[in-house]
Amino acid sequence: MNGRELVTRLMHEGGLYGLTAEKFSLGRRNADVVRTMLDGGIRIIQYREKTKKMGLKYEECLQLRAMTREAGAAFIVNDDIDLALLTGADGVHVGQEDLPVEAVRALVGEGMAVGLSTHSPEQARAAVSRGADYIGVGPIFATRTKEDVCAPVGFDYLDFVARNIDLPFVAIGGIKEHNIKEVANHGARCMALVTEITAAEDIRGKIAALTNILCP
Repeated sequence: MNGRELVTRLMHEGGLYGLTAEKFSLGRRNADVVRTMLDGGIRIIQYREKTKKMGLKYEECLQLRAMTREAGAAFIVNDDIDLALLTGADGVHVGQEDLPVEAVRALVGEGMAVGLSTHSPEQARAAVSRGADYIGVGPIFATRTKEDVCAPVGFDYLDFVARNIDLPFVAIGGIKEHNIKEVANHGARCMALVTEITAAEDIRGKIAALTNILCP
């Protein structure tokens, strides 16, 4: 199974989608946080570190790639196509202002998943026609983990995607323990949480609590 197939399968299965955010990890290293995520059962990890030097990001991605491979989990790199290629990632996730999906596919080939952030029905339809393997849907709620984030899309857009878009998708943006069930009730099977997990004192316990809400 190549990376593209693994990402697609895991997103269809649903569950939690983990992202790195060392700035919001209470002084813990990404490797330690991701190890706990994997031990807690998360099977999709995205590396998202906007401000670190490329050399450091490369070393971290090599370490996380080895950890995710050992755990049978998918490893996705945010934005950095060269980093994804150099570290053997299963996928790369890009935004609306990054290289277009067709250009990313030309670079990474057919074996790597390409994900695209979307914020409107028009963008979701375009993602399908352009060949994205999955889409990000959000931000559902307001979030402070990204500096260039757009306004919350709310449940109307999530409802549209769940009913009309034939691609696996991950809901993202401001999702917390107190609202994750509502997000699931609007059709999301895969949900990305950032600070709710990385900033938790007990990451393993937080993952268990979230999982219990989704699968009581």
